[in-house]
Amino acid sequence: MRAARLIKMVLLLQARPVMTAAELGRELEVSERTVTRDAQALAEAGVPVHADRGRAGGYRLVGGYRTRLTGLARSEAEVLFLSGVPGALREMGLEDAASAARLKVSAALLPSLRDAPSAAAQRFHLDAPGWWQEPEAPELLPAVAEAVWDDRRVRVGYRRPDRPVVERDLEPYGLVLKAGVWYLCARAATGRPGVPADPGERACFRVYRLDRFTAVAAAGEDRFVRDPAFDLPRFWEERAQEFARSVLRETVRVRVSPAGAARLPYAVADHGAVREALEQTGAPDVNGWLTLTLPVESQDVAFGQLLGLGAELEVLEPPELRARFARSARALRELYE
Repeated sequence: MRAARLIKMVLLLQARPVMTAAELGRELEVSERTVTRDAQALAEAGVPVHADRGRAGGYRLVGGYRTRLTGLARSEAEVLFLSGVPGALREMGLEDAASAARLKVSAALLPSLRDAPSAAAQRFHLDAPGWWQEPEAPELLPAVAEAVWDDRRVRVGYRRPDRPVVERDLEPYGLVLKAGVWYLCARAATGRPGVPADPGERACFRVYRLDRFTAVAAAGEDRFVRDPAFDLPRFWEERAQEFARSVLRETVRVRVSPAGAARLPYAVADHGAVREALEQTGAPDVNGWLTLTLPVESQDVAFGQLLGLGAELEVLEPPELRARFARSARALRELYE
């Protein structure tokens, strides 16, 4: 365990000129005191780790030291060939680059590890889109991906539902593939190209669906300066949670049978909201039925989602939705009679 951590510490210092004890501690998931002990152990083993004192200090490798401890273990080699998503790479126009990289890595592996690519491919496969969905890559995805890689501002045409197309100058920070749909996390271009944006503007990051882009063009030749505090996975997780909460604008009160309660998470899109409602409900009645309040996007959406539970669910409130279910039940009875 410690040997692997020491190797990782050397590789981190090899990749960056200087790292503070706090930065190394976060990367290695240890305390700063442990970082100090590890640095001393490396120095005693002949690795030229030097500690600079002061506010701007940190740990660094002296004299351009380069370690040769870069050989891959079998598990590391197999994981490496799982890190790409073939379909996504193809849609972004990076399939050839990814294929060349895999060939180079394969050629550099030890003979005993040459089967790692096929071993990984035969054991794990990622199919991102949901069932019964034909994935369609947005036509402008390669152009946006190139701008993301190069940190170049773009001028886009964006089509919003029931609204005219608008133009936006964006700083494209990252792409996300969610359930077969591509999204761009970007910030409205502000200030001058090549000049970092004001920290107070960090809240201007937004999410755009790529299939709503009507045009993408470079907005000048200069690159924008990335905000070092931006964390794409964390940003996406926060925005996804905000979106899920924002669409659930109404509530419905229902009674549901034991069989209906088991099927309810599959009927409603937001499984988390259903689980939370089931956990907060009281004890079942003498027949085992539960009464609960469900957050829903709208009455129309609730009608479509809950109708499939048939007689295993009864809508209590709001009255207009209950009346709509009653009309539907009468129509079904007349149809089948």
